[in-house]
Formats: sequence, structure tokens, C-alpha cells
Amino acid sequence: MSRNSAVFIVGILLMTAVAQAQAGSPAAPLSTPAIKQSISSGQITIIFFLNPNGGPCKAQNAILTRLQKDRKNNFNIAYVSAEQEENKQAFYDYGVRGLPTVVLVDSSGKIGRMFPPGIQSYDALAVALDSIK
Repeated sequence: MSRNSAVFIVGILLMTAVAQAQAGSPAAPLSTPAIKQSISSGQITIIFFLNPNGGPCKAQNAILTRLQKDRKNNFNIAYVSAEQEENKQAFYDYGVRGLPTVVLVDSSGKIGRMFPPGIQSYDALAVALDSIK
């Protein structure tokens, strides 16, 4: 590859990154009735992708429940179960490939943060909630 080609490709990549940054966060897909109802309330929403029988998902649910209680219900939780066929589209829309997965959606309905699969600590979730409006 010539030097000019490399410079051209880097330039295209930089322009793409700038365009994406200016566009802001994408709107959260309203893939299930639970997601749609939670997001349309105008509150911060945590979308929780889970297998209700899985140990890590049960542990994550306990953390989310405690956080919601401590925060006096100032955010919603939309549960999206892997066991329900009608939730399959939500897994595709959000790119979920492992469980548990937590997605934070701000009060305007835009994705604020998508955590990697696995159990997220109380403190990590609390900091993320504080950073989202």
C-alpha cells in the first residue's frame, strides 16, 4: 500500500469517527413492550438482559434490586429474558451475545452506556447512573 493510500484511509477513518461523535448516542431500540414502556416514562432505564435461571443473572438482579431500592426507584428496570421467544429481536438490536448484560438508557431515550457481559458491581452501576441524565 502506498503512503498516499494509507493517508487517504486514515483520513476517511477520522472523518467517520468525527461524524459518529457529532451524531451523539443512538436512540435505544424499542424492541419489547417492557423496553418501550420503561423508556417512554421519561426516566433513566436499565435494560437487563438475563437468563432468569442463571446464577450470574440472579446475582446481577440482586445488585440491581438493591440499587433501585437505595435510589428510591429513580430509574426503571426493563427485564429482557432469554427464555422468551418474543425477546429475540431485542438481543439482536442491542448486540447482546452474553449474559447478564446491562444497558443504561438516559431519560431522553438514548443509549448512555452498554456494559460488557458479566456481573456489574453496585459501585460501577451507581457511578454510571450518576453520569447519565
